This record gives sequence, structure tokens and C-alpha cells, in this order.
Amino acid sequence: MYQRRDFYLVTLIGFIVGWLVLVPVKNGFGVAFTVPLVVGSVVGFSAFAPLALFLLKLLSRRWRVFEQFGKFAAVGTLNTLLDLSVLNGLIALSGIASGVGFAGFKALSFIVGTTNSYFWNKFWTFESRMPVTAREYLRFATFTLIGTIINVSVASFVVNVVDAPEGMSPKLWANVGALIAVAASFLWNFLSYRLVVFKQPVADNQQLTTPKT
Repeated sequence: MYQRRDFYLVTLIGFIVGWLVLVPVKNGFGVAFTVPLVVGSVVGFSAFAPLALFLLKLLSRRWRVFEQFGKFAAVGTLNTLLDLSVLNGLIALSGIASGVGFAGFKALSFIVGTTNSYFWNKFWTFESRMPVTAREYLRFATFTLIGTIINVSVASFVVNVVDAPEGMSPKLWANVGALIAVAASFLWNFLSYRLVVFKQPVADNQQLTTPKT
């Protein structure tokens, strides 16, 4: 249950997230990079990630799905920040933060994040014992495409249809739209990956959902 490998990997995720989060913070909020900010972000996320997984592992003594969900959430956070970093990098380079250009940037950044998601979720979150195959990847790509449509549609609706609050910059509103889109597609991704793409054998799946006695 308390495998060191899990804590090493989740700490690595926290470390990467600590760096990636600085990109949207700078581009969206205009916060300048400082040594305390960088150190606080990297150290803070690196420490928080294993602590959060530890607490979820405690809950998994009753329902093992909590541990799996904790790993998925960690990977999801990494993918979200990777998504936002690519998105903000494209916005910073082009100056485009709305319209068709934004939708294209959002689609590209989401695909980058979900490609990273495939390997983390397959081999760590859902611990699939099956080798990578074209058939499995096709299933993953299909459900990811649906998730991409959900994600891009929600983000584009928020950014292009809903008016930004008074005083909020287009760049910051673009990030708000992206985060709302993540929430909309999060549940879809977890259920489709777990129940279809990386489906566990019946015996293993029952262990994840049956309370322990």
C-alpha cells in the first residue's frame, strides 16, 4: 500500500508542477519571477504532493479507489499545468488570447497534456499490466478526443461568449476559461480511462470498489 515508488513519483510530479505553475502565473497575473516565489512554488508543491497522496492512501484502507483517484488527481494536475504552460507560451508568443486562435491553441495544449497523461495513467495510476498496443491507444485517443471536445468547447464558450468580469485582463480570463474546462472534462476522463481504456480485471475492480472489512 505505502510503496516508496509512489511517493518518489508523486514528489517528482510536485516538483515539475512547481515549475510549470509559474508560467500561467506570470502570463495570466503578471507576477514577476522572484527567488522566493520560485523556491516557494517548487518546494511547496514537492512537499504537498506526497502529503496529499499519503492522506488519500489512509482513506484507501476503506475504499481503494481513493488511492487510484489520488494518483489520477496528481497526474491530472501535472497535465493541467503542462496544458496551461503550453497555452500561455503560445499566447505570449502570438499575443492572441481569444477567438479562433485561442481555440486552436487550447486544442494543441490539451493534446500535449493528454499525451503525457496516457503514459502516466496507464503505468502508474491504473497500473495496467498490458503492453502498449495500437488498439488500446486507439481507445485512449477516442475518449481523449471526446474529452478534448468537451474541454475546448467549455473553454471557448467561457472565453468567447461569457463576458470577463470588470477589470480582468483577456489573458487572465483565458486562464480562467481553461481551468473551468479542466473541471468539466476531469470526471469524464477518470471514468472513461478507468472503466474502458485501462479496465481492470473483474477481481481487481471489485477490490477497488468493495469496502474493506
